[in-house]
Amino acid sequence: MPDENIRFFKEEAKRLTDDNRDLREELTALRESVRALSSLYNVSQRITADTDVLGLLERILDTSMAVLKASDGSLMLMDEESSELVFAVVRGDAAGRLEGFRLPKEQGIAGAVAASRKPEIILDPRRDPRFYSQVDEALGFRTRSMVCVPIYLDDGRVLGVINILNKVSDREFTQDDLDLIMVVAQLAATAMRRAERAAEQLERKRRAALFKKTAPVA
Repeated sequence: MPDENIRFFKEEAKRLTDDNRDLREELTALRESVRALSSLYNVSQRITADTDVLGLLERILDTSMAVLKASDGSLMLMDEESSELVFAVVRGDAAGRLEGFRLPKEQGIAGAVAASRKPEIILDPRRDPRFYSQVDEALGFRTRSMVCVPIYLDDGRVLGVINILNKVSDREFTQDDLDLIMVVAQLAATAMRRAERAAEQLERKRRAALFKKTAPVA
């Protein structure tokens, strides 16, 4: 009996140690996520007509990947004339090769998410009939799992899609991950709309200034 008690206490001590380690890791991850989201929020509040839009998009994607602890990702923008999604920023193994590539209208998982405006977790994309395999095949890339979230405004206009791929350590994406990336997508929509409005305001000022210069003197 004493030996059994000793064994029990050792096993319980190990379990508590493991649980404590897991809690510390979760707390660290939560703090990192809060810092990343706070940083993106602060950036979104300081947008002007001089804001580097590409740099803003990069910041949004980098925040998304940091929050979800993923190795690969992309931010796609909607071409309103053709309704195609265009890879604007790419991180990971496909970086430098996929920028500018256009996804045909409503094709792929990203196209479906943009059309429905509903975020999704896909744990095995290659088994999903919507998966656009041409991208993986052309780049020699393997999408193991993904989170796909639309960026859209309150009026329903879709600005783009955030794709986060392949979580580090081959872990699966969870509902908590989806909830976090939805917060990023909302911040992204706000930031992108602010940048759009700032550019529109600057253009109106330029046109007004040009009109004053060219208006005939009475």
